[in-house]
Parts: sequence; C-alpha cells; structure tokens
Amino acid sequence: MNPDTRIANNIAKIKEQLPQHCRLIVVSKYRSLEEIQGAYNAHHRDFAENRVQPLLERAEALPSDIHWHLIGHLQTNKVKFIVPFIAMIHSVDSIKLLQEINKEAEKNHRVIPCLIQLHVAQEETKFGIEPQQAMDFFNEIATLSLKNIEIHGLMAMASFTEDQQQIASEFQQVQETFNKIKQAHFPNDSRFSELSIGMSSDYPIAIENGSTMIRIGSAVFA
Repeated sequence: MNPDTRIANNIAKIKEQLPQHCRLIVVSKYRSLEEIQGAYNAHHRDFAENRVQPLLERAEALPSDIHWHLIGHLQTNKVKFIVPFIAMIHSVDSIKLLQEINKEAEKNHRVIPCLIQLHVAQEETKFGIEPQQAMDFFNEIATLSLKNIEIHGLMAMASFTEDQQQIASEFQQVQETFNKIKQAHFPNDSRFSELSIGMSSDYPIAIENGSTMIRIGSAVFA
C-alpha cells in the first residue's frame, strides 16, 4: 500500500469513530512535507504544529488553504510570526501572552481564536493554568479589552500513563472546569464551545469526556 493510501485510510478510520461535534486535528510535527501532503490529498485541512519555526516553514511550503493550529508552548516574541495566518492557538497560558496576541492581531486586522491551556497532567514539564486557578484567570481576562481575540474554550493534555482511570479523571476535571467557566463567563456565547483534549493514545477516553477536537499524529501516519 502506498503511503498516501495508508494515511488516507487511517484518517477515514479515525473520523468514523468521531461524534458529529468532534473534529480531527492532524499533528504534523516531525512529519515530512510529503506525509503532510498525503493527509491533505485525503481532503484533510486542519493541521497542528507545536513549534513556531517548523510551522512557518510548512505553512510556506504547503497549500495555502490549510488551517494551521499551534498546540505547543508559545513565547511572546514569536507571536508576530504566526498571527498573520494562524487558524487557532490552543496553548495560551498567561495574560501576557493573550495581550501580545491581541496586539499583533490588531496590527494584522485579524481576530484570533484562542484556547486556554489547563495543566492537569502529573508531569511537571507540561504548561498551563491549574484548574483551581482557572476562574481567577478568566475573571482577570474579563477586565481586559481584547477585541482581537476570541476565546473558544480549553485545551489540556492528560498524563502519559497506561492508567485509563487516571486519564479519564484528568479529562473529567477539564470538562468540569470548562462547564464552570462557560456558566460564569460565556453563558450566551456559542463560540466558547471547544474542548481540545485527546491524542493518539487516549482520544477515545477524551471523546467520552466531551472532546470537540482530538489532536492525532502517530495514529494518522502509522
């Protein structure tokens, strides 16, 4: 089976498992341009990178109708490079970063959809806001004038473990935090609707806990 056919088959199998409200974001980090083009040829358009430099290189080299998502930690000094074209930033984890995105978006006459990243995994290295601090974080956002940003929901990663109960518990915590924030700050805003949780190893558990976006790399390109 040629690589394009294999990738297309993998994408079709994953999409068959998704409820209507959940969409696939193909994680293209570490993949060749040919592999990404193979997924594109299978009529897929949402791709994610976790670092700015590869994202810029791929956006330049690949078709212009791809919707690029940033899912890795974003430094404020890199914001200006991606704002002209980015479809969504999943990994916002500070007020300072939100303000920088807003500033650069205004310069580019764009409104950037963003997700706030929660930290629920046991690994120390993962970025994000602690769930118990989320309400204070959103209370502070509500005092700011960020006209060039739309906050569409939350993103999180579960612990890297085979303990499915632990993964489910962490995703439940994200879903509960989402519901509290929605009720308090976005009760009538249909845009605040995204829960970006679930990767190749745990996306079925994420779907059970309300995921609207799964971020899949290895299962697509395997």
